[in-house]
This record gives sequence, structure tokens and C-alpha cells, in this order.
Amino acid sequence: MLRLACLAALLAAFASPVHSQNEDSVVVNATRFPEDVRRLPASVTVITPDDIANSAARTLPELLSEQVGIAMKDFYGNNAAVTSIDMRGFGISGGQNTLILLDGRRITDADLSSVQWSSFPLAGIERIEILRGVGAVLYGDGATSGVINIVTRSPLKQGAALEAFGRIATYNTREGQLYGAYTSGNLGINASIYGLTSDGYRANNRNEQQNNTANLRWALGDTTLDVRLGTDRQDLGLPGARRIQPSIGLNEYAADPRGAQTPQDYASRDGSRAGATLAHALGDTELSLGLDWRNKQLRSLFVQQFRAQGDSMTMLSLTPRARMPFQLGGFDHRLTIGADWYSWSFDSRRDVAVENLGQPLNRIQATQKNQAFYFQDLIELSSATRLDLGWRSERVRYAATDTLDTTAPGFACPFPPFCPAAAGTARDTQSQDAWDLGLRHAFMRGVTGFARAGRSYRFVNIDELYDFDPFGNPQFQILQPQHAQTYEAGIEWRARGHFLRAGLFRTDVTNEIHLDPFTAGIGNTNLPPSRRQGLELDSAWQATASLRLTARYAYTDARFVQGALPGGPFAIGTSLDIAGKYVPLVPQHKLNAGFVWDAGGGSRLTGSLMAVSSQYMDNDEPNTLGVKIPRTVVADVKYAHGFSWGRVSLSVNNLFNQSYYSYAIRSPFVGDRYAVYPLPGRTIGLSAEFKM
Repeated sequence: MLRLACLAALLAAFASPVHSQNEDSVVVNATRFPEDVRRLPASVTVITPDDIANSAARTLPELLSEQVGIAMKDFYGNNAAVTSIDMRGFGISGGQNTLILLDGRRITDADLSSVQWSSFPLAGIERIEILRGVGAVLYGDGATSGVINIVTRSPLKQGAALEAFGRIATYNTREGQLYGAYTSGNLGINASIYGLTSDGYRANNRNEQQNNTANLRWALGDTTLDVRLGTDRQDLGLPGARRIQPSIGLNEYAADPRGAQTPQDYASRDGSRAGATLAHALGDTELSLGLDWRNKQLRSLFVQQFRAQGDSMTMLSLTPRARMPFQLGGFDHRLTIGADWYSWSFDSRRDVAVENLGQPLNRIQATQKNQAFYFQDLIELSSATRLDLGWRSERVRYAATDTLDTTAPGFACPFPPFCPAAAGTARDTQSQDAWDLGLRHAFMRGVTGFARAGRSYRFVNIDELYDFDPFGNPQFQILQPQHAQTYEAGIEWRARGHFLRAGLFRTDVTNEIHLDPFTAGIGNTNLPPSRRQGLELDSAWQATASLRLTARYAYTDARFVQGALPGGPFAIGTSLDIAGKYVPLVPQHKLNAGFVWDAGGGSRLTGSLMAVSSQYMDNDEPNTLGVKIPRTVVADVKYAHGFSWGRVSLSVNNLFNQSYYSYAIRSPFVGDRYAVYPLPGRTIGLSAEFKM
């Protein structure tokens, strides 16, 4: 650890683009109401429009992975089509423990599908707010490691504008966006159209993406109304993995890393969303009422598994809240109170062929309804000290049914009793509480410290309710809620454009919800207790007026504290000891470094480097495979030149053409077999932006 920490300091000259949280005041909205980031007792990062423009990142997950403590698991490297984000070491379940928001509203769905990152192109984003270890009180389920809030461009901030963006890149990639905005008095509207086509690095990985957005904001006196609309569509080829098994001389990764194991598999998605927020100021009291609706239609075909699937999910939410300043006990208080109502409806049709989904063999229907109440009080103990305390109570109700249609075209039972079956019904109600206590103190000008402790939780989601026993029979099982206790402390220093933050954290997790591939019966289970702890260093240095450097380093120790996985008759063993073992897919060391250099005359050169240590593969909880995902070092560079009409940029990603992968999975049945998902080699892209 010490050697890598020293290396981080030596490589500061390659630091990634700095975020503007180093300026005098930055306001974030992920706290339900706007708050000055300098006053929050937490580790907070704000990625600004300049940071986005400077970065060579092509997608949101790539941009986020430049930040301290955030890792990206990418299956294909094709516009973040199947990608998840992990903050503070949760591995494969990172996407269920890091809550993603869009303009302060939850977009992490109640299933295992990853966030549709490509439906939020970088060109349409105002900023990104990252709050580590914060969010369980204000947002509840799934915010154990923190919250990431994507803030889109406001209609009232743009005035009249017309912008066009186009990009061509390796692997026959074509990308474009048209954006327009108009404001007249107190009424503003903006809209965008985005499209992408790319063959991808792998065979059978063509990606076609199309998104539309429209936003309206009306401000009249103390009242503001925001209306948001959006649609997205994606068609994606799924090439599968490259399999490796040394005992039989199998190595598809070495023989043909770009090949496809599943040349006919595919997935498609149609999504739509609509929402409105009404805000009103009543004296010093701020009131807000949010109403949101979201729907997605998913279709997929897995030929080798003889499985076709059509899923529909609909979400409806109502989120009233208020913030009230007052004085009590000689201190200034700012109290936020609110309630959240979420209703999820899930309908899944499953058969052996796509043409049968109109009358499928199995139809799974489920509902999940969440109700919560919360409060958070920010107390000014003095001009230098702020106390944050909060509490939340949430209840969730599940209802699910699985029906079998024996008259369906795909029904067949050639080998009784191994015939299609149904899981029947399931119902349950669960409750959990979260609390938060934080303190921030300014020791002297430019030096502040913070400490916090809190409890968070995660409920089982709809996908995790349903699985199969060893004989292929479907089952429902509603697992116990996961809960965690987090403790962290940090210190920050800022002076004349320089910035340094150091933080320590520890999270103790109980009943972690996870897939157990080794145990007979249903695959999802509550794991034995585990612990995540680590060190996070974030720094920036204004070397000259034209050169800015930063370095970011994270040490993450994620282990199981005790316990064993029972295993089963078809697994690689029984009573698999995991006490003291490392959590898969969590690198212990991660270093980000880069630079931003204004070369003069409208030219800017940026570079970034990411070094990630080796990590255990998915499914290798016992740490016994003997092979790990290798360490990787990837560098990106970008040159941009500005003109009166816009900007032209040339980017090179994976500059040194490294062969690597960020996700691999161990077979639960064959001792030395595993599969990897290769990522693209060197990629060159040329883009142009026009602004009027």
C-alpha cells in the first residue's frame, strides 16, 4: 500500500481534470434541496461542464471511473451498453449499492438491469455530483456506498441556443446530437435528439442507440414548475464471453479475443419517462412536490439457453418535501422533511422462442411498493462547525405470481418429471430504518475536517425474487433486507487553486444480498457478514497559470468477516470457507492521474492514466481459482482546439493498445474454467461541436 501511495504522489503530473469544487462556492442538489458543498460533512466531488469537455471519456461510466473510489465493470466497451459502477468496493452488486439520480430523482430501477447510461449523453449534462457514504436517509434503498446525481442542462440558464455535436471513431462508430434551447421571460424550454451506431470491438456487438429529451421550466414569482420528458431506444448484439480452461487447452481469449460465443443473442430496450416538479417558497420555507413516471420494455434472445424473454417495468413515484429554517436552543437549524411513495410493476414473459412471447410458457408478474418518511436537520453550532443528523423509516410490500400456460406453443414435456413448471405466488412486507450523524469543522482558513456515521439498507429487488432449483424448477424467495453501518472521517485543504483531501472509511455489511452460484436451491442468498474499509486521497495542483495537475488514489480492503457457502452436488465443492476472503471484483489499489494544459491560441491538451490492481473474478468468493483479473494500466489523451463557432477534438483512448478486461466470471461447476469479456484496444475518435 505504501509503495502505491508513493507512486501516486510521483505521478501527480498526470492527474485527471480537476473539478470545480475547488472554487469558492459550489452548490449541489443531491441533498434534496440546494446546499453549499463546502458545508457538507461528507466527501463530495462535483464534475463540471469544463471537466466533461476536457476529459477524453466517451461515456458517463468512463468519466466517473476517473474519480477516487469508483470502479467500472464494462462487458463490451460499446457506449456503456452493459456497464455498472461500483463505489467503495461492493463488486458485482455495486450497481445495487450506489444510487444513481437524474436531476435528484431515482433512476436505479427495482431490478438487476444496469442504468441505461447511454440515454444520458455527456453533451446534455450540466454537472455530476458524487456524495460518498451519503444518501440513505434522504433516498433510502440502495444508497449504502453513496449517491451520484446527474444534473442536466436547465432551460432557464441557456437563453436562445442551438448546438450540434458529431463524432466518428474506430469500429465504425457514428455519434451525433442536436440541442436547442429558448427562453422568453420566465419560460424556458430545451430539447435534444441523440443517436449512435457502432459495430463495436467484438463480433455480434453492434449497438444502435437513439434518445430524445424535452424540458420545460416556468418560473413565476415564488413558484417554479419543471416538466421533463424523455425516450430512449437501444438494439444491442450480445457476443457473450471468451472461455478459458487450461486443463483441456481451451483459451478463446488468446485465440480470438474479438470473437463471439453467442453470435445470435441480442437485447433491445424501449424506454420512456415523464415527470414534473412544483416548487414554491412560502417565506423562508421551501416546498417541493415531485411526480415521476417511467416505463421500459426489454426483449432478449439467448439461443444457447433456449430462452427468449420480454419484460416490462413501470415506475410511478410521488415525492413531497419541505425545508424549514428556524432557531432553537440558540442555534440555526435547517430542517428537511419529506415522504417517498414508489410503485413498481413488473411483467415478464418467458419462452423458448421469441415468436411465442405473445403466449409464453411462463408469465411472472410482480409489484413492489415502497413508502418512506424522513427528516434531516442541519444545525449551525458555530460559524465554523456544522452538525448533520437525520433519520428515515421505509416499508416495502411485495406480491408476485408465476403462471404456466400448458397450451402455449412452446410447451413440451419429453422427459417427465423434468417439465416446465411455475413458482406459484409470494407475498411479504419488510421494514428498515436508516440514520445519519455528521460533523464538519473549519480548523483554520482553507482547512476543514469531517466525520460521520450512519446506517443504510437495501431491499431485495424484483429480479432477485425469482430463480431455479438444481432440477430447473422456478422458485420465489424473498430474502432478508441487507443493512450496513458506515463510519468515515476526512480532512481537506484548499489554497490558491491547490486541493488535497484524505479520508478513511469502514462499512460493516450484514445480510448482503448476492448471487450464490455454488449452493443448491435458489441462487440468490443473504451472504455472511462482510467489511469494506479503505483510504481515499484526492489532490490537485495548479502548477502554472496554464497547467493543472491532480492525482487520485484509493485503497479498498473488502473481505468477508466469517462464514461459508454451503455448496451443492453440482458445484465445485461443499462448505466453501469464505471467512477472511476478499470480495470478488474489488481491486485493492486504484490510481488515477492526468493533466490539463492550455497550450494557447484556443488549444488544450489533456491526458489521463488509470492503474487498477488485480482482483478476484466474479463467483470466486472462496478465492481458490488461482487466477485473477490482471492489473491494468490504461491511458487516454485528447487534443481540442476552439473556434468562434465551436470546437474540434481528437481523442485516443487506450493509447498504448492494452489487451485487458474489467469483468471475468468463474464457473461454479468446473474447477479451472472461467470466462472473460475483452474490452477494445486503441480507439481513435474525431468530434466537432457547433454553437450558435
